[in-house]
Amino acid sequence: MAIDTTAEDRSTTTTSSLQPEGGLSLRARLVLFVLCAAQFAVALDFSILNIALPSLGQSLHLSQADLQWGMTAFALPSGGFLLLFGRVADAVGRKRVFLGGLTLFTAASVLATLAWSPESFLAGRALQGLGAAAIVPAGMALLTTTFREGPQRDRALGIMGSLMAVGFTCGMVLGGVLTQLLTWRSTMGLNVVMGAAVLLAAPRLLPESRNAVRPRMDIPGAITVTGGLLSLIYALSTAAQKGFGDTSVLVTLVTAAVLLTAFFVIEARTAEPLISLRILRRPTVAFGNLGGLATISTMTAAVFLGTLYLQQVNRLSPVLTGLVFGALGVSCALTGTLAPRWVARVGSAKVLAGGLLLQAALTFGLLAIGAGTGGTWLFLVVISLAGIGHMAAMVAYNVTATSGLPDDEQGQATGLTTTTQQVGVTVGIPLLAAVASTRADVLSGVKLGLAVDAVAVAVLALTVAVGLGTAARRR
Repeated sequence: MAIDTTAEDRSTTTTSSLQPEGGLSLRARLVLFVLCAAQFAVALDFSILNIALPSLGQSLHLSQADLQWGMTAFALPSGGFLLLFGRVADAVGRKRVFLGGLTLFTAASVLATLAWSPESFLAGRALQGLGAAAIVPAGMALLTTTFREGPQRDRALGIMGSLMAVGFTCGMVLGGVLTQLLTWRSTMGLNVVMGAAVLLAAPRLLPESRNAVRPRMDIPGAITVTGGLLSLIYALSTAAQKGFGDTSVLVTLVTAAVLLTAFFVIEARTAEPLISLRILRRPTVAFGNLGGLATISTMTAAVFLGTLYLQQVNRLSPVLTGLVFGALGVSCALTGTLAPRWVARVGSAKVLAGGLLLQAALTFGLLAIGAGTGGTWLFLVVISLAGIGHMAAMVAYNVTATSGLPDDEQGQATGLTTTTQQVGVTVGIPLLAAVASTRADVLSGVKLGLAVDAVAVAVLALTVAVGLGTAARRR
């Protein structure tokens, strides 16, 4: 049966045309490949610059204090505009928003590759982030409306989740290799190649999907939530450099709190909210996203602290540091293929809580690291095993937070899950960097940060387990 790609005036889920009862059709596999490739490129872009920043700073005369803006310039728009673009995708068409975001992302990557000054580079990074803010929620909504709820969607979410985790880790590896063999510009040029390749395939393959009735845009809600998220991400991104006691950080945090509070007040009173509070009151959505925030923020922070340990304590080169984290990527990739089976067997709630507890236990194990080769090998083994719990939780949280919702709410649900991902990436690193900086010795600071990381994920794991368990007993 042919796929209707022209029916843009009704809500198309395309599950019947893409998915035979026996499994995924070839067309469905190609659609999944295109969506995963775009998400992989975004995840890769977020991390590939980490190891290249010192080289970039020398090339563009960007001061050491300003290097973090290479990451912050991307994180601000990519996290701040996710909810807005998720809603726009529901209204004007998910395929249209996805392709528009991908076009902007690719063009911005060209600008970042050819950057001739700090200002042009940071502009390119900011536009990349804006494109990512459209790609991620629209792509996730296309996936959840294309693949029917159950094993097929769980499998698709597992593949996408594992590729996003692998993309983040591959960025660490490729960032070191490309910077050492070529220049930092090759890290941005890779995004151009990947974005162009997806743009060639996506228009013909992807089906259009939108809500049957176009919702009115919640402008006050969009302004307050976007401003609140931008303020929050800015404050957390700069706190590690200036400290949480800095006046500008405190003012921005208060601004974020005021705007986000105003957002929830507005959503409770508007007829067509940007995010329905009815969705937020669902235990699966609330605790699913809490679990996602827990696993993402703590694992990215552990990777950051591990980078400090490997390079500053054990003096590993950028390439060897990247290869250590490559082992984490392998464990995540393998777990991503198995986690949907675990979800089907015991349920997403149990896999989510179990994955978080495993991640917490193994993070505690990282406290045994010390200076020297033995510590490096211990770190490699333990962080790779922790990746199993992390990836299981990643898959389960995406399934938990998007299950049981109609197609016309999938844009909101996936907007929430992707916002959780971006905020999670942003929250953990500055918080634990600030903790680690309280110790003069790098190794003791890293261990203190890892201890706080492990306690945090354990507490949040228990909270998620109790919350989802209580909700299940009430049904």
